[in-house]
Amino acid sequence: MAEPRKRPGREILEALLIAALFLRFANTFVLQTFYIPSESMEQTLLVGDHLFVNRFIYGPTMGALDAAVFPHRDLHRGDIVIFRSPEEPTLDVVKRCVGLPGDRIEVRSKHLYINGKRVEDSEYAVHQDPRTFPNIPQLGSVHSRRDNFGPYVVPEGRYFCMGDNRDFSYDSRYWGSLPRELVKGRAFMIYWSYGGETPDGSWHGYGKKVSHIWKTLIGFPLKTRWGRTFQVIR
Repeated sequence: MAEPRKRPGREILEALLIAALFLRFANTFVLQTFYIPSESMEQTLLVGDHLFVNRFIYGPTMGALDAAVFPHRDLHRGDIVIFRSPEEPTLDVVKRCVGLPGDRIEVRSKHLYINGKRVEDSEYAVHQDPRTFPNIPQLGSVHSRRDNFGPYVVPEGRYFCMGDNRDFSYDSRYWGSLPRELVKGRAFMIYWSYGGETPDGSWHGYGKKVSHIWKTLIGFPLKTRWGRTFQVIR
């Protein structure tokens, strides 16, 4: 006896459900998308860059099977990582890992030192403010820790992260080292870069959302930075 034929509407619904489950799986365990809302990683990453994030590179997310199928490693100095904010766990943040567990971190007159050795980071680190502030409490935490910091030894199981835009980055100099369990993955490719209006990550209502989508559609051809498309992040 032949099986009853499925209705077209049901087939479409099932296909959409399977596609949604697949995308959810991929976004959770393999690739995640992320966009840059602030200037803290300029010039490496610009406001409006949309990234692919490698979710499995830093270890298994599903257990032993995942570890056997996908190659993984621990964080390296220089990795650009996506992580949950230690202060606001619902907020995802992107920074560069500069210090590993046990490293002795210092910033002297804007220059980064690890274990007493100056780091040559001019390929990616930028300083847009010519002023250099001393580390004195009277200046407040923002200015006193920015240009002169430490020495600070990174605890076990934690990492020290900084933005490439060193003078305008809220990072480990202010909120401390990053716990390993908050790391979500490594940024590895820009799939789209939009030079128009970019959301700040906060919810401002449906009206603002619809307005942003409309402006993006209209501005897509002219405001897309085509030269950054599929650029590998280093």
